[in-house]
Amino acid sequence: MAGVASLNTVSLPAPSSPAPGASAGRGRSAAFAGTRRFPSLRAARRVVAARALDADDEWGKEPGEGVTAAAEEEAPAASEVAALKQKLKAALYGTERGLRASSETRAEVVELITQLEARNPTPAPTEALTLLNGKWILAYTSFSQLFPLLGSGTLQALVKVDEISQTIDSENFAVQNCIKFSGPLASSSVSTNAKFEIRSPKRVQIKFDEGIIGTPQLTDSIVLPEKFEFFGQNIDLTPLSGIFTSIENAASSVAKTISGQPPLKIPIRSDNAGSWLLTTYLDDELRISRGDGSSIFVLFKEGSTLLI
Repeated sequence: MAGVASLNTVSLPAPSSPAPGASAGRGRSAAFAGTRRFPSLRAARRVVAARALDADDEWGKEPGEGVTAAAEEEAPAASEVAALKQKLKAALYGTERGLRASSETRAEVVELITQLEARNPTPAPTEALTLLNGKWILAYTSFSQLFPLLGSGTLQALVKVDEISQTIDSENFAVQNCIKFSGPLASSSVSTNAKFEIRSPKRVQIKFDEGIIGTPQLTDSIVLPEKFEFFGQNIDLTPLSGIFTSIENAASSVAKTISGQPPLKIPIRSDNAGSWLLTTYLDDELRISRGDGSSIFVLFKEGSTLLI
């Protein structure tokens, strides 16, 4: 109302004397010719209301406005990511970490990975070391050099890869890659220790320090397959059951002695013993990385429901 009151209290200048001979009507028009015209009271109210709206915009929205809309947007996004992770888990089932994946399955996996990468909740993984920290179990890879180790050889029935993992120690910038395998007589592991350096928000450079061959842990009982394939022929192992029974009795007496030996450590001094790794998706249970040769690695966090 202060704005309206000011409009009503404006004084008008006194009219000048009409020129000799001029008519009264013309003098009256001349008297008001130089005066300023003001908007009506209704127009003034509209101006005041508009300025009040501008003031609200300047101070911003009231606390709490837009929070509901943001929450509604985040809820579908979280459900979409959860659904994509379940689809990825289902697509990886039975592929033996990618070794037995068909071309159609590989295409489906790549499509799901691309969709997850587009919804990555951690755009700068190297700045979220607490999420990277811990043990990650390999669920899928397209790294072809790893396939012979996964069991494409002729002795697959006798040697089984139980687990391939990567453990990250973010406090010491250390990483350990470990492969655990088992056979009829013993189980063991092969691992590498390395240091990593952060090169970008998503990329780390890895330098391997040493290789470790774990001490074989002899089994209490020898379990052999009835037959296995060797160069296209099925070899029947049933006649050897008696021999392995004798070996089993002798193995139990030396198992404690062998198991007590320290692992064999082999220093790695080659300048080429290194690689880089780009993390393209990261949350508290799933990590997707890309490495040399456009290789893809899908890893599940130890204890994640994705491993069940």
